[in-house]
Amino acid sequence: MPHSCHIPNLVGYSIDGGRLRFTGILGSGSNGVIFLAEDITTPAPHVEYAVKCVIRAEKGTRRYGLQKQEVVYHQRLSAHPSIVTLHNVIEEKHYTFLIMDYCRGGDFFSYLSRRSTYRGDDECVRHMFLQVLDALEACHQVGVYHRDIKPENFLLNEDCTRLYLADFGLATENLLSATYGAGSSLYMSPECIGSESIRRAYNTRSNDIWALGVILTSMISGHNPWSNACASDACYRVYLRNNNFLREMLPISESANTLLQRIFRRESARMITIAQIRTAVENMDTFFMHPEEIARGNDYLSSFHF
Repeated sequence: MPHSCHIPNLVGYSIDGGRLRFTGILGSGSNGVIFLAEDITTPAPHVEYAVKCVIRAEKGTRRYGLQKQEVVYHQRLSAHPSIVTLHNVIEEKHYTFLIMDYCRGGDFFSYLSRRSTYRGDDECVRHMFLQVLDALEACHQVGVYHRDIKPENFLLNEDCTRLYLADFGLATENLLSATYGAGSSLYMSPECIGSESIRRAYNTRSNDIWALGVILTSMISGHNPWSNACASDACYRVYLRNNNFLREMLPISESANTLLQRIFRRESARMITIAQIRTAVENMDTFFMHPEEIARGNDYLSSFHF
């Protein structure tokens, strides 16, 4: 599969009959490069867009079908206020360009790495995470399962008050899938990783919900719960033996821990819905462990300060 490294620097290049001119590079992933483009037909300062460029697959190939699928899913959800708007798709001889809203606040991962801006702020966590739920619920309501729910795929507006879900490159309409390892390992459920001895199709909706738990843990503590949810990961092994492990190691409240315990269950027991997660988040007294409790905790806990 062609990698984004095969896409040249197109800054200065124009598409759409010269209307859109590339002015910079916003980022890149495994299958595409995101360029910043300006619409030179609009008054200065020109309207700007984010343009995803992918190497156009040959018609009839599986990769061509996947590229078309990404566009169809994104178009289906584009009008939702928590999804990045896809304005147009332009196909040239070698490349396909997806013209999307430019989100000036960057991605949610970068926002979380500057977490001093909301450390200990319950209302900020609630406000942002409910928007994550809005976006994923919109996908599931139309039968689209994202399979790459992670902070990097949520973009922010200029004042960082609104979140928008992007990148439908791994999305599927199949509720059950045998395509193991789809997504980003930090956020994959154990069944999606597929390292267990009995290999069977996993539930893609439930896999998305698992990713919500990882994001919420990171929002509260600044840490992911583990590197991979599989037996080879030491933290995950301990969690399987002791489902209070996260609260013993991270400054999360008792009520937040209870919610995470319902999310981080084996697939067969992971019955919690997005609606139930929403209710729990809306009613959460606090997401954070109280300072007095941190002070009474172990040495690892005591390193956290809110």
